[in-house]
Amino acid sequence: MENYSSSGYVTPDTRVMSVTDWLIVLIITSIPLLNLIMLCVWAFSHNTPVTKANFAKAALILMAIAIVISILFGGAIAGMLATTYGY
Repeated sequence: MENYSSSGYVTPDTRVMSVTDWLIVLIITSIPLLNLIMLCVWAFSHNTPVTKANFAKAALILMAIAIVISILFGGAIAGMLATTYGY
């Protein structure tokens, strides 16, 4: 259900999230694969509270940064092992 103003534009959902809501968010984001799906839904859905959407966008950005750093360090370690053992 969209929140429409009198001008026809969608107004942001500025509901205050309770502690229980945040606990549910943290539990869902601790489950592998479900966290990625739900973060994408919360980040790009129009009827998600603004604070939850911003949290989801920040979490997705941090995940992307962690993946890039992991790939870089993994490649560096693999390269060192390959030169050490002569592959």
